[in-house]
Formats: sequence, structure tokens, C-alpha cells
Amino acid sequence: MRLGPVAVLLFFFFCIGPLAAQDREQVVRLPGPNGSTLVATVMRPPGEAKNPLVVINHGSPADGSQRYKMERPRYTALSSWFLSRGYVVALPLRRGYGETGGDWAEGYGLCDAPDYYRAGLQGAADIQATIDFMRTQPYVAADRTLVVGQSAGGWATVALSSRNPAGVAGMINFAGGRGGHQKLSGGGIGNCTPRALVDAAGRYGATARVPMLWIYAENDSFFEPSLARRMAEAYNTAGGKATYRPVGAFGRDGHSLAGASNGNSVWSPLVESFLAGLR
Repeated sequence: MRLGPVAVLLFFFFCIGPLAAQDREQVVRLPGPNGSTLVATVMRPPGEAKNPLVVINHGSPADGSQRYKMERPRYTALSSWFLSRGYVVALPLRRGYGETGGDWAEGYGLCDAPDYYRAGLQGAADIQATIDFMRTQPYVAADRTLVVGQSAGGWATVALSSRNPAGVAGMINFAGGRGGHQKLSGGGIGNCTPRALVDAAGRYGATARVPMLWIYAENDSFFEPSLARRMAEAYNTAGGKATYRPVGAFGRDGHSLAGASNGNSVWSPLVESFLAGLR
């Protein structure tokens, strides 16, 4: 039977098109810090030209027993947004999470005396390893990289900013921090020593010069607005260049904004404006 032109187009769209899209996504294993191997999902836009890179970095479950069960992150809305704008998207699983496994590198010690500064730098090392590997790929433009992170991944992104990585044009921190939703010495649930987060943010800002966008929702159950503001102020007062953009309540818990399928209407205008300012 001979197919008409409309039928041919429909066949391509529904049969060939999805297969081609799947061919643009792959799971890669890349060299990480201290001899480790990181697992990452890589998504590519159409075409064979060299495209800019964005590395999107995941958070960490409040319950540490869930770290090894983590699936490879997708951040579908964020990934699709960047793909549609011509970015290669890399989503690494850091050390101690999911398929990457191995020893967890981001521990911050006791809740009453956390070392958030070191924990962030450990996560930053995994992000840098991902950038270094992806820039060796023939489809990546080496000098137009963005780094995006949520929660613990946002904190690692802030930590990486203190190293001013070459070729990184800007960074975006969604609800970044550590030590949220933990059991406190008094028996309640809350953030472990918030002042330590503020102090560590200031230490990062003292050497950071790469432009950053910080987005925190009003109803973030991990890092409430006054804490987020204090972190941003400490970072910028020390010399950092963060644009702090608090937003209203989102869903049941604004901490989920970056990973939500319907969060685009909130963060997209902020990200568009930020990226436009980098050019």
C-alpha cells in the first residue's frame, strides 16, 4: 500500500521522531574526583553543531538512607527549557548517590557544629569534573557553560562559584543550602545551625566573581525566607555577585520549585532576564 504525503508525515512524527529524540539522550560514566566514576544523563538538542553546556545538579534527601536509592535526576521542565534554547544538558549523580554510589563525599558532620563549607566544595568538585568531561565532547562549546543546582546541588553550585571556573558564564541556585529537615538536639525537626550556612555563604562570596541568580520560594520548608536572605546578603557583602530573587509561595512546598512540572511560569522570566544580562 502506498502512503500519501500526510500519512508519511504522521508516520515520521509518531514513529521516527521519538526514536530520534531518544538517540539524543544517553547515560555516560565520567571520571570524578579521587578516582571515582560519576554517572550522568546527557541530553542533546537537534543538530551537530557545538552547543553551550548546562550542568543541572540534584539535591540530597533529608533521610540519608535514601541517598543510595536515588534515581538519575531529570528535572524535566528545566532540562526541556534549556534544550529548546540550544543547550546540551548534563545531569550528574554525585558521589554517594544512586548509580554513582561509593562513599558519600558531602557529609557536614554534627548537626550542632556542621561544616557546610567543606560539604559544598565536595559537591562542587563533582560538578567541575562533569564540566571538564563534557567539554571534551565534540558537540559541546567549551566557553559558554551554565551551572544550575537545586537544594544541596544549589549549595554545591554556590560553592563552585567561589572557584570561578573558567568558561562558566553564570550560575543559578534554586533553594540552595544544607542541613534542612534534620532532627535537632531538642527533639524537633528543623535546620542544623542556620548561622553556619550564613557564615559559609560569606566565605564562598569572598572569592566568587561569577554572576549568580538565587531563587527561593516563600514557603520553602528547608530554608525559610529570612535565612535565604541572610545567606544572600552574606555572600554579596563578602564580594559575591548574586542576584537574589525571592518568589511567592509555590505549591505545598516551594522547595520543589525547580523540579516541578508547572514551575516554569515562576522561574522562566527570572532565568530569561538573568541570561540576557550575561550577554
